[in-house]
Parts: sequence; structure tokens; C-alpha cells
Amino acid sequence: MKKILIVLANYYEDISFSLLKSAKNNLSNFKLKVIKVPGVFEIPVTISKNIKNYDAFIALGCVIKGETPHFDFISISSTQAIMKLSVDSKKPIGNGIITCLNMKQAKARSKKGKEAALAVISVLSQ
Repeated sequence: MKKILIVLANYYEDISFSLLKSAKNNLSNFKLKVIKVPGVFEIPVTISKNIKNYDAFIALGCVIKGETPHFDFISISSTQAIMKLSVDSKKPIGNGIITCLNMKQAKARSKKGKEAALAVISVLSQ
């Protein structure tokens, strides 16, 4: 049975829970572990620390734009780090980190964990 680690940034707890629930609904045939981290920025290092112990990973979290450029830095750096980890390790990492302009958009996209899970399943089956 393939092992998948889900790294969940729980800064926006209700959004994160919804992302997690939608991802887990599609992963019944896998052994899962969930590690919670404070924010999206901590996801890549957590995956990196566990890269040898799992067959695949799912990154879940939410970044909402505020009044400063922080949104851009966090969104870009976490996405680039996740892609690099995936390519370097040759292991799939489903990117379920949603980037939104406001809470309304975040709530509307809070089921996107499913897409990250399906992407990982697709790559694992190659």
C-alpha cells in the first residue's frame, strides 16, 4: 500500500479542514498521515524532512492577499520549493495550496484538495 503524507497549513483552520476533507475523500486506498504546520511557508521543509519515508505528498493550505507584498512572496516561494522537491525527488507532490484575494474566494475554492489528491494518484499510477 502506497504511503502519502499530507502537509496541512492550518493558518485558516476552517479552509484547511475543508481542503483536507476533500483530499481524503479520494485517498481510501492509501496509507495516510497528516502533519499540521502553522502556515504555507512551512510546507516545503516539512515535506523535505519526510521525503524518504513516503511515496507521495499533498500540500494543503491557503494564502489570502493582504495589504502588503507578503502574499506574493509566500505564494511564489512555496510553489517553487514544492516543484523543486517533486522534480528532485521524482515523487509526486499535489499542490493544493489555494491563493485567493479574499475569504469569499477561499471558501469557494476550499474543496480543491480533491484536485491535488487526484493529481498525485495520477502520477503514482504512471
